[in-house]
Amino acid sequence: MLAGKRPQNIGVKKGKLSLCSGKPNCVCSQDERKRHGITPLKYEGSPEGALQKLKKIVSRIPGATLVEERDGYLYFECATKWLGFVDDLEFFCDAEHSLIHVRSASRLGYSDLGVNRKRVEHIRTLFSTPVSVS
Repeated sequence: MLAGKRPQNIGVKKGKLSLCSGKPNCVCSQDERKRHGITPLKYEGSPEGALQKLKKIVSRIPGATLVEERDGYLYFECATKWLGFVDDLEFFCDAEHSLIHVRSASRLGYSDLGVNRKRVEHIRTLFSTPVSVS
């Protein structure tokens, strides 16, 4: 398994997730560089409800494990089936603007071949799909 060590830059500091390093294996909605930037998730309703929906969605992704959950913040580790590479996936709720910022980064290697961006866009699709109450 190629998990690597959990990075020291995980979490929210001064209302921000960590920016990506120079490697092309990370996306972050608070990073303004084109290579790394990605649109945050938008939600309606309560921040708590939005985060619970997001938690449910991500928890169903194969290899995703919830590591930390606290007020307005979720942190998952996402392991690949092949060789067990681990990516760090974070969500931070900006309740004032009804946005959930996201950061997804590979721990090891240089390029991720777009895996982190694809994961976030897949989550966005599932998150923005209305859920039937029946």
